[in-house]
Amino acid sequence: MVSQEHPDTPASAPAAAASPAGPDANPAPDVTDDFAVRRHTLPSGLAYTTTTGRMVFRKEEVSDGKSDGFRPKAEIFLVAYTADAPETGPNRRPVVFAFNGGPGSSSVWLHMGLLGPRMVDSGDAGSLTPPPFDLVDNPQTLLEHADLVLIDPVNTGFSRVVNGNDAAEFHGFEEDRDLVAEVIRLWTTRNNRWLSPKYLVGESYGTLRAVAVAGKLFDAYGLAVNGLGLISTVLNLATLDFAPGRDTPYALHLPTYAAIAHFHGRIPGRELADVVREAEAYAAREYGYALTQGSRLSAEEYDDVVARLAAITTLSEGFIRRTNLRWDYAMFSAELLREDNLAVGRIDGRFTAAPAHQQDWINWDDPSLVAINGPYSAAINHYVRAELGYENDLPYEILSGRVQPWSYKTFEGVPVDVTGTLERLLVHNPALRVHVDYGYYDGATPHFAAEYVWAHMRLSDEARSRFTHHYYEAGHMMYVNPGCRVDQLRNLAGFVTGG
Repeated sequence: MVSQEHPDTPASAPAAAASPAGPDANPAPDVTDDFAVRRHTLPSGLAYTTTTGRMVFRKEEVSDGKSDGFRPKAEIFLVAYTADAPETGPNRRPVVFAFNGGPGSSSVWLHMGLLGPRMVDSGDAGSLTPPPFDLVDNPQTLLEHADLVLIDPVNTGFSRVVNGNDAAEFHGFEEDRDLVAEVIRLWTTRNNRWLSPKYLVGESYGTLRAVAVAGKLFDAYGLAVNGLGLISTVLNLATLDFAPGRDTPYALHLPTYAAIAHFHGRIPGRELADVVREAEAYAAREYGYALTQGSRLSAEEYDDVVARLAAITTLSEGFIRRTNLRWDYAMFSAELLREDNLAVGRIDGRFTAAPAHQQDWINWDDPSLVAINGPYSAAINHYVRAELGYENDLPYEILSGRVQPWSYKTFEGVPVDVTGTLERLLVHNPALRVHVDYGYYDGATPHFAAEYVWAHMRLSDEARSRFTHHYYEAGHMMYVNPGCRVDQLRNLAGFVTGG
């Protein structure tokens, strides 16, 4: 059990710094940071401090060319874990800033599933923990190697806009990027951590956000990060978009379909690696070619493709013909185990559930997300009050639809793609390293789609040598699998310590 010291009254961090606009500014002094501070000790003996609460985000307003001051716009919830260290000299301990994706996801998944010192006891596919769930120590917590700052963007977690402001202002690629970058800059400045190694770790859309934020930090503030941890990566949304006329995503999902079919025992007598490699080779060559040909395929060629896809995925030839060789993940989820009256998960294809309507062509529910939502919700709502000392009566938004519609106006007319930013960062910062984690059963961000993006980036051999790639027999949140979590944290520890 993590030992904790609970003061009789909640400790608070200093109030937000005065507005940089000077005495003429109107910073609405009733809106201040509301941090609770607690001190704890890991079972290993490491003493650390948690700072939990909402940081006020301010933005300068200008009218008629004159500054009206830095006005409070939003209150951003974060949990910071910092090892207790001597206060003399710069703190050289690495700092990891982490967030999930969505858009609309809080950081609860990385926080309570992977990085933090306490984690949810959710169980795993086939052996889920029943309610009311529990919290346990995380023996491999990354806090042993680096300080941690978990960040929730607007309308996720406890983060909200200040009264009178419009939340939609922050519901977009560019606005979200700028806000998260400013939160990181402020935390780094207030905690005197400019000379610490700094890492950004994102999951799913959070990987796209991590690259964008790293670019903003470098361009706007000269803040160079040491590394990017990309978990379940998507940097070019076109690789996942089954839009009419766009065939590439169908091929990029094929190895994931094969892996999930193998997990559910539909390809007996073969190793997973062999099944995945066969699917990758067919997707990259014959299947990719067949998709580009459309009606130009001869009947014989078409039949050959149908037979090969059926063998690789175990889907019926009738289904493959009805979809004209093209089906998205929701269709696959409903079809793979239809005869067993089961649908498979999207976030994690190892999970299954009986669909409400067996004859549905598409499965809109995600059995894997449904399975873990309850445990993670219980964990974070208990943890912040009972162990971190932070009280707030707002609902903690685990996954929020309130951020929609999400604006991609920056990319009007072109795919949402941040690979150019990453290419530029790798050139301008020759010390930047990139750590990539993939789950073979991840139907949301398939590993082959991420590999496709790397292969099309304009990088030198030296820049490519700064990537490390790690594959797990798990899904989007590979840490749900206990064995994968241990390996993943061991690899992340090596990454943030320069190993």
